[in-house]
Amino acid sequence: MYQFGNMNGGPAAGAAALSLDHAIGRPRAPKGFGTRVSDLQDRSRDLEFVVDLGVRIGSREWLRGLATCTALCFAAWSFAPGLEPIAVASTPKLTDAQWEESRALAIAPLAFGGDTGRRMAPTDAVEPLTDTPERPSVDLLATLARGDGLARVLERSGVGAGEAQQIAGMISGVLPLTDIKPGTVLDVTLGRRPNRQVARPLDLLTFRARFDLKMAVERVDGRLAVRPIPIAVDDTPLRITGRIGSSLYRSARAAGAPAKAVEGYIRAVASQTGIDTLGADDRFDIILEHRRAATGETESGKLLYAGLSRSRGKNLQLMQWDQDGRTQWFEASGVGKTTGMLQRPVPGNVSSNFGMRRHPILGYSRMHKGMDFRAGYGTPILAASDGRVSGAGWHGGYGQQVRIDHGGGLATSYSHMSRIVARAGSQVRRGQVIGYVGSTGLSTGPHLHYEMYRNGAAINPASVKFTTRAQLAGADLARFRSQLKSLLAVPVGGRAQPVQQATAETPAKTANGA
Repeated sequence: MYQFGNMNGGPAAGAAALSLDHAIGRPRAPKGFGTRVSDLQDRSRDLEFVVDLGVRIGSREWLRGLATCTALCFAAWSFAPGLEPIAVASTPKLTDAQWEESRALAIAPLAFGGDTGRRMAPTDAVEPLTDTPERPSVDLLATLARGDGLARVLERSGVGAGEAQQIAGMISGVLPLTDIKPGTVLDVTLGRRPNRQVARPLDLLTFRARFDLKMAVERVDGRLAVRPIPIAVDDTPLRITGRIGSSLYRSARAAGAPAKAVEGYIRAVASQTGIDTLGADDRFDIILEHRRAATGETESGKLLYAGLSRSRGKNLQLMQWDQDGRTQWFEASGVGKTTGMLQRPVPGNVSSNFGMRRHPILGYSRMHKGMDFRAGYGTPILAASDGRVSGAGWHGGYGQQVRIDHGGGLATSYSHMSRIVARAGSQVRRGQVIGYVGSTGLSTGPHLHYEMYRNGAAINPASVKFTTRAQLAGADLARFRSQLKSLLAVPVGGRAQPVQQATAETPAKTANGA
């Protein structure tokens, strides 16, 4: 189409534009070709392709930018992938045999727990050498896993099966193989083999068999010989004292006491006095078994002594002592006291508590004089505390029943048993099996009916705590005081003469080198 003059004005505007072009020396556009190209370029510069939607809100340019943004967002959303999960086939779980075989591809197939002893095979890119030099010896470390055998570990390390069995037999003649704890590291040295078709012979084997014993198996003049190497051990107990401060546990741990020793100390003190009554200025005194090997290792054992120096109140000096096969904390005077809840007769939950209830068989409400424990048929029933069996047999609606007199007017009964173990007139200890759960007498199913009596009257078993006392006398009291005196002579964190233990220990087996 032909446009005469300028698009934005009439002939006058067109003439002004032509005059301006003539003035600046711009060549005129030929007549009859409409708007000049330069005018179109100027207009394209005025057109904004990226519109700022934060200004001129509502204008034509803003609406055009909003439409462009909406179109671009719609296009991006329409081409976006879906969010549905992609179903893929899962890898089946490896069997135990497959898992052991796959360990051969690991970095260390002969590491802790490896059983196959195989290694990854070479690919076709590997070119075997015609001959390789034989190493004169091979040094390696092997670890005894839980449930593993010494001979099996040696075989995995490259020792021949026959020689591994011979070494295990030689070591078992010095000490039981069960004394070697899992995790023990074996230092193995294999010698030169006569040919490549046989296993390397063992030249040297050393390991720490016990805290106080090191074992060595070496080849002397072509024959294997076992040589036990005793390690000197100082058995002097370790004594730790300090101020309780804001927390007994944190203060004792900060002083260097092991966690188990602190827990045992708290239980020992709690059996004599309330932990909440301890003051910040009170001082704890802990003595525990401690072994120091000449090679530098240390090992802590059980708690031997629990002392408490109080700023207000009575001081405590407690030491563990075995009396009649039972370990108990005794005071310096030789008096032992144990306080706590009675032994739970069965591990089951309580299905019916002490008090009024509707009888499940008789159909009317009456006093339930005990506690019913839910337990399976044949579950062992334990005595709540030490005492004498005053009755054992059939007892009417109670069925098979055992009754125990604990002294001081306190007694317990265990009913509906399937079988009775305890005999009338015999002495039983706390936690001893006296029978098995059943459903004899007036019973709707297997359970234990447990009653407690004080001076013949039934009481709630859940509301009773027990306190047992024991008194040392004669030779036992003399040995107890001698042991306590030796413990108190141990300096704080220092060394003294080893303390003789209260109970005899079985001497370790020794043997000369084979």
